[in-house]
Amino acid sequence: MEHIQNSMERADILLEALPYIRRFYNKTIVIKYGGHAMVDETLKDKFAQDVVMMKYIGINPVVVHGGGPQIGALLKKLGKESKFIQGMRVTDKETMDIVEMVLVGMVNKEIVGLINRHGGNAVGLSGKDGNLIIAEKYLLSEEKAKNTPPEIIDIGLVGKVKSINAQLITSLAQNGFIPVIAPTGIGDNGETYNINADIVAGEVAAALKAEKLLLLTDVQGVLDKEKKLINTMSDKDALKMIEDGIVEGGMFPKVKCCLKALKGGVRKAHIIDGRLKHAILLEVFTDRGIGTEIVL
Repeated sequence: MEHIQNSMERADILLEALPYIRRFYNKTIVIKYGGHAMVDETLKDKFAQDVVMMKYIGINPVVVHGGGPQIGALLKKLGKESKFIQGMRVTDKETMDIVEMVLVGMVNKEIVGLINRHGGNAVGLSGKDGNLIIAEKYLLSEEKAKNTPPEIIDIGLVGKVKSINAQLITSLAQNGFIPVIAPTGIGDNGETYNINADIVAGEVAAALKAEKLLLLTDVQGVLDKEKKLINTMSDKDALKMIEDGIVEGGMFPKVKCCLKALKGGVRKAHIIDGRLKHAILLEVFTDRGIGTEIVL
């Protein structure tokens, strides 16, 4: 009888997912893949399984990945120091060559291979492929003194998104492929730019008018001032928390990315804990979810 009871419990789990499968059928969900989920071997497998399952039940997942730790490790191995200003990697031509090699040549291909090994049909893309990500130089500004113009800081080949070729991604998804995007862009003169992966994920989600944007992180989600997880918050709540200094550090750019994506037409944005097995399925297909949902 015990095995029958276990089977019935599994059936209940499947039935809980049914309304979400129906709601998101043929919809696009953009996933920013990064953090611990990209390093831990078990989590890497579970991530690939989640993405493949989404595709098989009629959802169109689009993956945008990071690779900061892998870039840092190779730079260190080659005897080149990693330098950051305001959290952004200073990227000269030599560093950009290494960034491109790691993101496009190593990390991207590993993710594609992993998804395909679990029965998916993934295709790796960089910003250069089909002019997927047109970029321009990103300049930092720093206020040195009150009532004076901010100082403009050039951090090299770091870019911001000018445009996304949404048609290329849509065409691949409609033909059964899972696009896996490395966050590099191409400039007007053919130069390659290193772009923050959260920013790329948000811009891709907005360009596709995605149903959801999921950002995998190494924390539970957005925490309130008592350090408790916030399950759902509005864009106004998020802005207030930024103003009050509650959302800060590494969470600040992620929340800003979500807000920009929502403004661009994304229905919902989620910041979830990628350290949990099957984090994507738990967020998308269960009643409670696991992270923070941000909505307009």
